[in-house]
Formats: sequence, structure tokens, C-alpha cells
Amino acid sequence: MSTVLESTRHPGAHARTDPDKPAIVIARGLHQPPHSDTVTYGELEAESARLARAWRAAGLRPGDGVALLLENHPRFLVAAWAAQRSGLYFTPISTQLGAAEVRYILSDSGASVLVASARTAAVAAEAAAGLEAQLRLRLLADAPDDATGDAAPPGFVGWDDTVEGQAGEPLADETEGADMVYSSGTTGRPKGNKRPLSGDPFGTPPGRLATMVDLYGFGPDAVYLSPAPLYHAGPLRFAMTAQRLGATVVVMDRFNAEAALDALEHHRVTHSFWVPTMFVRLLQLPPALRGGRSLAGHRVAIHGGAPCPAEVKRQMMDWWGPVLHEFYGGSEGAAYVACNPDEWLARPGTVGRSLRGRIHVLAEDGSELPPGEIGEIWFEGGQPFEYHNDPDKTAGTRRPNGWTTLGDIGYVDADGYLFLTDRKAFTIVSGGVNIYPQEAENVLAGHPEVADVAVFGVPNADFGEEVKAVVVPVDPARGTPAFEAELIRFCREQLAAYKCPRSIDFRTEVPRGDNGKLYKRALRDEYRAKELGSPTCLPGADPHD
Repeated sequence: MSTVLESTRHPGAHARTDPDKPAIVIARGLHQPPHSDTVTYGELEAESARLARAWRAAGLRPGDGVALLLENHPRFLVAAWAAQRSGLYFTPISTQLGAAEVRYILSDSGASVLVASARTAAVAAEAAAGLEAQLRLRLLADAPDDATGDAAPPGFVGWDDTVEGQAGEPLADETEGADMVYSSGTTGRPKGNKRPLSGDPFGTPPGRLATMVDLYGFGPDAVYLSPAPLYHAGPLRFAMTAQRLGATVVVMDRFNAEAALDALEHHRVTHSFWVPTMFVRLLQLPPALRGGRSLAGHRVAIHGGAPCPAEVKRQMMDWWGPVLHEFYGGSEGAAYVACNPDEWLARPGTVGRSLRGRIHVLAEDGSELPPGEIGEIWFEGGQPFEYHNDPDKTAGTRRPNGWTTLGDIGYVDADGYLFLTDRKAFTIVSGGVNIYPQEAENVLAGHPEVADVAVFGVPNADFGEEVKAVVVPVDPARGTPAFEAELIRFCREQLAAYKCPRSIDFRTEVPRGDNGKLYKRALRDEYRAKELGSPTCLPGADPHD
């Protein structure tokens, strides 16, 4: 192991050697100056230590939890590091959720602290109502705005008031904490992914640190751009691991394709993280905005979170060069499958090979399938995890031999490269034949006049289910029967007819989270409700599923 991985790795180590180096830069909107909001390593170390001490004074101990209902805010990563250095679990919560959904996560996680911002304060206050016995502290990350008269909601206290009088020195007994990220609910109610705390001294390098160095070349000279919300697992973990290595993390306050190009150029970004829908938005920019950019230092563009259609990735490679690195895995930590640009160009469509143990593809009867055969994907040798407060869901991801699954369908080739075909929950069974809708989605997404697409199963009296597509045209005026017929022909030119949609509806958008994940269940349930006359929101279902 290299010296950089053997030493203590946390922001405080960089604060001692280079306190004025930017640790966090918030890039706001279009054509902004290079440094809109900056937190140095010295400030990150002192502020996270003060907050950690305030939480300890409030009675929190290792194993307790805090919740962060924050947009990409200058203090998001400060609060995350305060929890990480205190041996706490920290749960980032999507700012897209309503009060009832936030309350469910707060209650389920058992968080003792809620951190909100001026932007999320109203939802936070409504969500926290009735949880006074559970929540020891409710913090507002922003100072009250005297000019507008905005004040902290009842029961909330200011961040500055909370840390006042606390020393900016580390706690004497710092140990590593962990994030507890809730799933985005694409197949059911959100689940908290909980991993055991290691109990290791703070600064002990996590396993992913070696991957960041060896696979992607992260180091103290890196400038890492995060255009996605930090409340998602991938962006959060990449950002915090980059800071363990002393990199500067540039965080967009919200994604905009042109602003993302500005950020890449102005901040001289070397590494970045994306989801495929961002690539689609970037490719839709006019040539005049795409051209003439100085992106020569951009060495690594990591993408994951959702399947990337092959044609979209190919176009990005043509534009940015062979810098796109793909990974597949869940917030559970059960797997890490990775693919570099050369591997993908040799095997278009693969998500890579496993870096954490062997992949097994199983048939419905549990027997192992040979290379090239489609089945459920299981992983041997992944990190232990559980779904918080849901032993049945946890048990459903396990086999007696210790293998785990994320519920995806796919196959491996003879060299061990994994190809995904869809989520098990979205498999269409038509006339007794399994159809994996992601295949048709990938084809239709490659049509130059398709901005977005979802493919799913709807009831069919003769075959049980049939294939349906909802398409967002680049030009809304193209949503015509003639374009529907054109797209069906386009799909059948590349796939067997039974895998292609029998009909296509046109909309202005399909339901996606801001992490790029497609909420296909919402569409499927809507169409089934129309066909069967049942309620559109199933009992106990999350409306964001």
C-alpha cells in the first residue's frame, strides 16, 4: 500500500499543512466568478470540530444519528464531517421530499439532530412536529435574515449559536462514523442502508480510498466537480473521500448544463461525477455553447446511479474524449463494479468487472447460469449491510452462503464483464416470456429526437402484460401518431419485435429523481390503475416510488 494510504486521512491533516487551501467551493448559476462560496481546509476542520463538540455536549454518543435536510449548501459537508469524526450515523435527506416523507425518514432513522437551511426550513419544521422527544437539537444552517425578517422556525436554533463557545479542537476520542443513506424508493418505500460502525480511530482510511487513488488517480492536486445533490450516496461519498485526499471539491448549487460546462472550465476541474440524464442535457446544448471550451485538464468523468444508454455514452466520448469511467453498485456497499473507457469501448454496454469479489448470475430456481445467460445478479464478498428496521427486506437480499443482491437482472460475459438488463421488479412477463424493458429504453434513448423515455409493462388480456413506452420528444410538436410509428420501427430494427413497445404515449417529462433514477413504478401503477380501475397510489406506497 502506498504511503498516502497508510497515513491518517481526514481534512484535519490537510488543515495542518495547507489551511488556506479551498476544501469546498459552491458554484452558483451561470457565468459566476471562480469562487462564489469557499470553505478552506482550516475552516472545515475548525467548524466541524466545534459542531462535533456541540453535539457531544447535547448528549450524542457514537452510534447515535443526525439528519441533514440541506441543499448543496456550504455547510453540508461541514455537518457531514462533524458526524463522521464523532462516530455518528448521518442521514442526508432529499430536499425534493414533502414533510410527511421527511418525517418518515426522521422517525425511522431515529436521528437525534436535524440540520436544515433557510430553503428547507418550512418543510423541516412541519416534518419535525411531534418528534420533540426524539430530536435533541434542530439546527438552522443559515443565520436569520434581518433584511427580510426571516427567522429560525419555532424549536430551531442557529448554527452559530449552537457552536458558540466550543473549541475548534478535536474530541479526545474521535472514531469513524458512517452515512446511513435512504434509497430513492424506485421499487418501494425508502430503506435506510445501515452498515456497522468500524470503531476505528478517525482518519483510518476507508476501503474506497484505494479505489479513488488507484482507479481514478485522485490526490491533493485534484479538483473534483459534483453537479449532483450531495444527499445522494455516490456524490456524497466521492466528495468526502476526495477531501480525505486533500482535493478541492466544487459543488454546483443546482445542475444546469451550461453552468456545468462553465464550472469545468473556470475551476480547471480534473475529476467529476455525473448521472446519465446530465449527459443528455449536455448533449442537447447548442454547438456554439459546447464548442470552444478549455477542458484539457479534465482527466476523469465518473458516472453511475442509473444505466447510461450506449449511444449517449458514445457521443460523450466523442466530445470529451476517453475520460468516462462507469461504476455500478448500490448505497448498500454490497458491490463495486467498474469499467474504464478502454474496457467500455471494447465491450459497449458493459458496466465493468467486480472489484469486490465474484459475480454470480442465478436462474429462478437458484441454479447458477453460464456466461451470456440472463438471470438475477448476486455478489460474493461484499460489505455487510442491513436495511434499517426492515429484517424481511434484509433477509430477501441474502443467501445462506452469504451472497447478496441489489435486485438487478443481467448477465456476465466469458471474461467476467457485467451487463445489466433491468431491475427484477420491472421484468415484463408477456405470454410466459421475460422481457427486460431497459433494452428497449436504451434503443429508444439513442434516437436523436428522443429527450427521455420509460418502458414498462401494462396489462394485456391475452398475454398478461405488453410493452408500453412513454417518450419525451426533443420537440413537443413531434408527439404524433406518425412519430409513434417511426419509433416503433426504429426499435424493431435493433431488437426482436416482442421486446419493443406496442404503443407509445408522449409527455413533457417522465418521473425521475434528481439522481437520474427513473421512477418507473409510478408510471406502471398509473397505467395499471387506468386499466383495472384501481387507486393510483397503492396502500402504503410512497408517492415518489
